[in-house]
Amino acid sequence: MDFTARYVALGDSFTEGVGDDDPTRPNGVRGWADRVAEQLGSADPAFGYANLAIRGKKLRQIMAEQVDAAVELKPTLVSIYAGANDILRPKVDIDTLLVDYDAAIAKLAATGAKVVMFTGFDSRGSKVFSTTRGRTAIYNELVRGIAGDHGALLVDYWRFSEYYDWGMWAKDRMHMSAAGHANMAKRVLTVLEHEHSIEVPPMTPVPELSKVEAIRANARWVREFAAPWVVRRVTGKSSGDNLQPKYSQLARL
Repeated sequence: MDFTARYVALGDSFTEGVGDDDPTRPNGVRGWADRVAEQLGSADPAFGYANLAIRGKKLRQIMAEQVDAAVELKPTLVSIYAGANDILRPKVDIDTLLVDYDAAIAKLAATGAKVVMFTGFDSRGSKVFSTTRGRTAIYNELVRGIAGDHGALLVDYWRFSEYYDWGMWAKDRMHMSAAGHANMAKRVLTVLEHEHSIEVPPMTPVPELSKVEAIRANARWVREFAAPWVVRRVTGKSSGDNLQPKYSQLARL
C-alpha cells in the first residue's frame, strides 16, 4: 500500500510501550506511540505507522539498528527518544554520546521528515533514580541544542509535573503505566498541534503505607524488578534480547 503519511517511532522501552500491557499487540504492549498513530491515522486511510523501538536499547544501538531502517521507510514524521539506558549505567560520556545523537538526528531530518525529540524525565521523586538527575539535566540541555539546530519539535518531558504522581507509573517504577502512556500521547499530539480524542484512563490509586508496609513493598520491588535489572546489566543481557520491533514495516492500526 502506498502510504501518503508515514510515522516511524524509534527508541527503547519508552517508545515500545512497556508498562502499558496489551496482550493483543506485538510484544504484549501498546504505549503512547501506538496511541498517537491511531489518532494521526483516524481520518487518513493511506496512513502508515512503524515502531522500531525495542526495550533495553542504548543510544548507539538505536542509532545502529533503527535510524537507517527508518530512513528506508521514507517517513514524513519520526519520533525518537534515546539515551535513558545509557544515563543509568555506572559510567557514561554524555557529551560524546550526544555527538552521535546529533549525527543521527541530522540524517533523519535530511529525509524531509518532521522529527520529534524528548528531554529526559526529572526523577527527583525517586529515591533510587534521583541520583541521575544531574546527568539527565546535562543530556537535556544538549538535546535542546540538537533539536534547535535541526528544526526538530521537542516534547519537554522534564517539565511534565503530572508524572510526579506514582499513578502514572507501572509497578516496576521504571516505566509509565497505561495512564502515563495515554497522557504522553496527548502531550505529543499537542506538540504536533493535532486534534485528538484520547482520554487518560483512571490511575491505579497508590495506597498510603505504614513504615513497615513501605519497607515490605520496597523489598518486594527490589526482589521482583530492581535485582533482575541489575543482574542483566552485570551479565550484559537486555530485556529486549530476542525481541523484534512491534511494527518493522508500515502498518495501519
